[in-house]
Amino acid sequence: MALNLSTTCESCKDENGSPPPPSFKEIISTHPTENGWKVFQHLCFYQGFWCFPLHLKGAMFAQHHFKAQATDVFLCSAPKTGNTWLKALSVAIVTRNDNSNNNLLLNKVPHECIMFLEKDLIKNPTAQSDEGRLPLVATHLPYTALPKSILHSGCKMVYICRDPKDAFVSLWHFARGKSNFGPYWDHVLGYWKASQENPEKVHFMRYENLLTDTISEVKRLAECLGYPFSFEEEKQGSVEKLVNLCSLQNLSSLEINKNGKYGDAERGINNNVYFRKGKIGDWMNYLTPEMGEKLDNIMEEKLSGSGFTFREPN
Repeated sequence: MALNLSTTCESCKDENGSPPPPSFKEIISTHPTENGWKVFQHLCFYQGFWCFPLHLKGAMFAQHHFKAQATDVFLCSAPKTGNTWLKALSVAIVTRNDNSNNNLLLNKVPHECIMFLEKDLIKNPTAQSDEGRLPLVATHLPYTALPKSILHSGCKMVYICRDPKDAFVSLWHFARGKSNFGPYWDHVLGYWKASQENPEKVHFMRYENLLTDTISEVKRLAECLGYPFSFEEEKQGSVEKLVNLCSLQNLSSLEINKNGKYGDAERGINNNVYFRKGKIGDWMNYLTPEMGEKLDNIMEEKLSGSGFTFREPN
């Protein structure tokens, strides 16, 4: 079924008297909705996940119009699971020997450096074919909701997940409780299963490992992106320099990230909110042990039988 972005009306009928296909807005209006924790927009349930209509229109547009290339690499994540850091590291890795782009992170928040699939494409459909764009595309979409061209193109994906308790607290601080692109366990499971079925194409990462073993994880990330560090680069300390460039301490101190904004004038977000703490276990400052245990038990039940767990081994 073809789709359009406008609202259908009597005057919009074609020469045969047939109305145009339904718009994304009309399709969205037929799906179940919930208010979420705090109303910004209502959440709409679509293809097994909850999403704000603002993002869902972009997701539906991408599903129908995005044409993935084999050279693309998709940076996938649920919100507030380390995607700002993943974007910064990925941008630094692919531009480290590109003189025309090697200062991107000094002048732009990481989110502005690469295409955000469900946000940017609908605003500028030609962005996917821009010659100067980096081979990186970010998305919060669950694996099952990705455009089919991504799954069929043979391109690579990097997925990052985070302890759900810390992700929960981080999301609360960022969005005051709105749960977008959930359920979280389904989001994680989709990419986890894909990484097990096709490990050469789907690189699965944990935020906690990236934080505690950064150098090794960044080297593996560079391999996946197709920009591995040479022996000479490693010898010269290039990995460490890149990690320092992308550190929370450094990025949060940059003028663009202290006072800049990301997004349009109406819904622009202060860049500094993307650089809060990034610590493991920060949930303990906001949740009781009983609340943490309850959330752990829910996650373990949902992840049961998958071979993946957030629990640390005894």
